[in-house]
Amino acid sequence: MKYISTRGDQSPKHFCDILLEGLAPDGGLYLPAHYPQVDDAALSRLRSVYQNQGYAELAFEVLSLYIDDIPSVDLMALCRKTYTTEVFGSPEIVPLRPLENGIWLEALSNGPTLAFKDMAMQLLGNLFEYELARRGEELNILGATSGDTGSAAEYAMRGKTGVRVFMTSPQGRMSPFQQAQMFSLMDDNIFNIAVDGVFDDCQDMVKAVSNDLDFKRQYKIGTVNSINWARLLAQVVYYFAGYFQATQNNTEKVSFTVPSGNFGNVCAGHVARMMGLPIARLVVATNENDVLDEFFKTGIYRVRSSADTHETSSPSMDISKASNFERFVFDLLGRDGASTKALFGDALGRVGCFDLEAHPAFSQVTRRYGFDSGKSTHADRLATIKDTWEHHGMMIDTHTADGVKVARAHVKSGVPMIVLETALPIKFAATIIEATGREPDRPAKFNGIEALPKRVVTMATDVQAIKAFIAGHCS
Repeated sequence: MKYISTRGDQSPKHFCDILLEGLAPDGGLYLPAHYPQVDDAALSRLRSVYQNQGYAELAFEVLSLYIDDIPSVDLMALCRKTYTTEVFGSPEIVPLRPLENGIWLEALSNGPTLAFKDMAMQLLGNLFEYELARRGEELNILGATSGDTGSAAEYAMRGKTGVRVFMTSPQGRMSPFQQAQMFSLMDDNIFNIAVDGVFDDCQDMVKAVSNDLDFKRQYKIGTVNSINWARLLAQVVYYFAGYFQATQNNTEKVSFTVPSGNFGNVCAGHVARMMGLPIARLVVATNENDVLDEFFKTGIYRVRSSADTHETSSPSMDISKASNFERFVFDLLGRDGASTKALFGDALGRVGCFDLEAHPAFSQVTRRYGFDSGKSTHADRLATIKDTWEHHGMMIDTHTADGVKVARAHVKSGVPMIVLETALPIKFAATIIEATGREPDRPAKFNGIEALPKRVVTMATDVQAIKAFIAGHCS
């Protein structure tokens, strides 16, 4: 399998090359040259693998369709090392729970940092360590987080040989629990940087550093954000696992509702659907930062300024530039790299928006690609959290509540609607208490985490400053 850039660079690359590279040299995102197709026979085989052998073996089978430069025995070992009951809490790894009226919750938050990001990040850490050891190299990871990516990355990379992590986050815009998870880590290879801005400022800095090819090569800069194809690929696996748990045979379809900020989680669903997984609808759920909902309803993709990015009670979705959206638009435009570059490299830079409403491809968003969308507000998520607790005895976090609220408007009779859970409620305790009047359960290992000493530096939104910081800690 070879990989190409969404902005037109057709120079074929292997998986392990783009694993360590992140963004393509032309500023685009990597995608496979084609999506492997899973027919009925293959789908039946994968169902049997998951049901009889487990999630790690399913992950190996799906990943093997995209990775041909890691020996099979090694790839299987990496999957089995990653997806264990000890780490993720159950044999299913991502157990499905019924909620109401055809709506199910797929539990993705039982990993080390209590968020769905662990599902991919734990694998990514093992892949990085494996490939760096093969090459005798080191990697400096530069990332941006609006909440959960940072802690998931740092817990996955702490102590890993040959890896340093430089993680930027918007100062004061994460929950106290999220901040404590990251800033309390004292590992020598972990560096936390609180940026005076919003998540999009952090993400722009990461992209600017990655686009400086000389600096990137000199300091061996990589990324763990979902712009890294390996992370998105790992997320494809749990769409298959959710489908197999919700259905009895391959004639049945399911839909997924996915709380979305950076479009990575739902983009993995798009990949699974393009492979042939019988997905009826992919429903994008946003919070008050409704850039994606606006696009799917109008064809207009309009980036918000920092001042216009709302600070909400589902902070991991407080994003107005959805990086992974470029991957979907590339497919939507018939994999036309020049057109994709004109939109994401030129139009967004000049005027901050583009409009595809009149483009012939826009009519295919729902008909061919199965996308719908909806949004949720603070009042909505309070009501949803309260309702699911009082009527179902199930406590959900704020982002999952956004998903449930939107899913209720899109569920169809006879088609299971699977909402992807994003985090455990303790990460957003203040809002849970506001909604239910009670403190959410806290795993014992996180008792008192907010009171632990913290190690973090603050920084202005300054690309040169972060370059100097990285250089100073890599000498």
